[in-house]
This record gives sequence, C-alpha cells and structure tokens, in this order.
Amino acid sequence: MGHFLKRKSLSTGLFIAVALLFSPAKNSVAQEEKPPALPLPEMQRLSKLYIGTWTYTETYPKSEFAPNGGVNTGVYTSELGPGGNSIFNHFHSKGPVGDFEGVMVMTWDPKEKAYKAYVFGDSFPAAIVETGQWEGDELVYRSEFSAGGMKFALRNATKFLDGGKISSDEYSSASGSPEALLVHVEAVRK
Repeated sequence: MGHFLKRKSLSTGLFIAVALLFSPAKNSVAQEEKPPALPLPEMQRLSKLYIGTWTYTETYPKSEFAPNGGVNTGVYTSELGPGGNSIFNHFHSKGPVGDFEGVMVMTWDPKEKAYKAYVFGDSFPAAIVETGQWEGDELVYRSEFSAGGMKFALRNATKFLDGGKISSDEYSSASGSPEALLVHVEAVRK
C-alpha cells in the first residue's frame, strides 16, 4: 500500500508540476504570451468529424497479412479527452481476418504543426506513432517502424463523406517496396 501511495504522490506531484509549468504566473513572461484558447482550432475541426459511435467494415484484400482476404465488422467510439485537446478512439472488430481491439489517441502538436496519433492494439507491442496533415480533403497519417529486421511504412488516408460516413484506406510498404493496400474501412455514424 505504501508503494502505491508513493507512486500516486509522485504522479500527482508530476501532474501539478506540469500544470504549473503551463499556467501563466502573475507578472511573468508567460503572462505576456497569452496561451492559445482551448481546445485548439485543429482539434475542434477533428472533433466535429470524429466524435460519436460508429459501425464499420474492414475489407482486407488477399495479402501476406490476410492470405484469404476477408471482411471484418466492428464498432468504435470517439470521445473528447481532457480540455478537448485530444480524441480517444476505442475500437473493436472481428471476422474471418481476426479479432482486433485497441485505442487510438489523436492530438495536435503546435510545435510540429501536425496531428499526432498514438495507436495501441492487442496484436502488437508498444504504440504506433503517426504524424498527420490535411492533404486536400483527406486527413493523411504516416508512420514508420522496424520489426523483424525490416522497415515498414504506413500511410492512412481518410475522407469524411456526406451523411456521417468515413472512408479510410491503410497502405503499407516493407523495406522500400511499393505501397500495397492493407485494408479499406467504411464507417457510418450511429
């Protein structure tokens, strides 16, 4: 119990220290540099598009990952994180390609002037970190990682369609090979 309280105190202390660091003190330089209004406009834009509960289908072409191809179905729920500066997306799909569950957290990084997404799943360790930008009418996230001695690149392109629908394509490339479609997703807001 003492170990738990010590960890809780450290966590609480860290949270307070970070909050104080970002809170403007009276008569300080931080006071003169007015912090941005929250939530940031970039996150307001995403929240209008993502927040809610969605049903979706994942269509997998035949590939090394899905030798027979197939269609999974699932549900995901997107909700605002603290202060509206992040979106938490909980997802779960199942079908002939497998049973997948995970969480994705999206936010805006003002220093990079880019969206960041952190994807945690039951079928891979750690997190996949993606960087995103609007490219025309598509929100495109890219990431790179290494596994099994190979370098992988992922690109996810999402379009927001009329009628509360989303269309998203995830492409992958291994060790510089041409991109191949990994999965096509269509989602409808409930």
